[in-house]
Amino acid sequence: MSNLKASEMRVVDRVLEMESGFVLNFSDRTIAEFFLDELNIDFNDPSFAVNGTSKAKRLRTFLQAVDKATAARTLRELLKCRAKIYRDSGRTDELPNADGMLLEVIGRLEGRDVGHGGAPPPAASPIPVESLKSELIALHNLEPHPRGYAFEKFLIGLFRAYGLQPNSPFRLVGEQIDGSFKFEGEFYLLEAKWHSPKTPAADLRNFHGKVTEKAAWARGLFISNSGFTEDGLQSFGRAKAIVCMDGLDLWTMLDKRIPLPEVLDRKLRHAAERGEVFCSVRDLFQIQS
Repeated sequence: MSNLKASEMRVVDRVLEMESGFVLNFSDRTIAEFFLDELNIDFNDPSFAVNGTSKAKRLRTFLQAVDKATAARTLRELLKCRAKIYRDSGRTDELPNADGMLLEVIGRLEGRDVGHGGAPPPAASPIPVESLKSELIALHNLEPHPRGYAFEKFLIGLFRAYGLQPNSPFRLVGEQIDGSFKFEGEFYLLEAKWHSPKTPAADLRNFHGKVTEKAAWARGLFISNSGFTEDGLQSFGRAKAIVCMDGLDLWTMLDKRIPLPEVLDRKLRHAAERGEVFCSVRDLFQIQS
């Protein structure tokens, strides 16, 4: 059984708009087709109607009855449907942090509530999103030298909050922060810059060289608060061993409450499928505003 908590089921209800007995804009026919096509499951099985026959009641019963992996897969597919509905209709999403809310539930079902880093934080310690947002905002008001140390502290707190085992302390060179973290059993080198100009191709090549000089399986994450020049990304090329984040990615992730492991997973998948080292969080999660 998935053992979804009552609080998590309330999140599912809100995100999938189930309060009135519906599930998004599905009809009885289309939700049955969705479950059969995407999950090979008979949504009209009588066992899912023991608590009521509405689509919402069937879905709640189904999610509680199946194993965690099936529940997580179902919610992921439904979240994709939700994004497509809003994208195609042009409607304003009245729940702009919907992705983050449901992905936190999915993450627990998939065992990602500790970030796959292997060192779970205390069970009673939720991700301090508001505190991290305040820290990130405050960095903009600091002078360059103290800002470098403050950015170091921010990144350590961010990666540690998601159980990604950052090496501590990061080595600080000017305003550049070097370190490493662990994600899904793999070690990643980290480079971060907080400079006014956007990061050019030369810096990307330099970091890529550091990564490729290490173990053959090494990967890297380059965080540039100001972002990357378009020419730099194009001339740097494709199919590299690193992925990139900018300051807007960090803010969007926290503001929409999207778990960091989910952001890394989407960026890595995009890089594997498209060969591009950077795609914004807003594009990856199809965030409209």
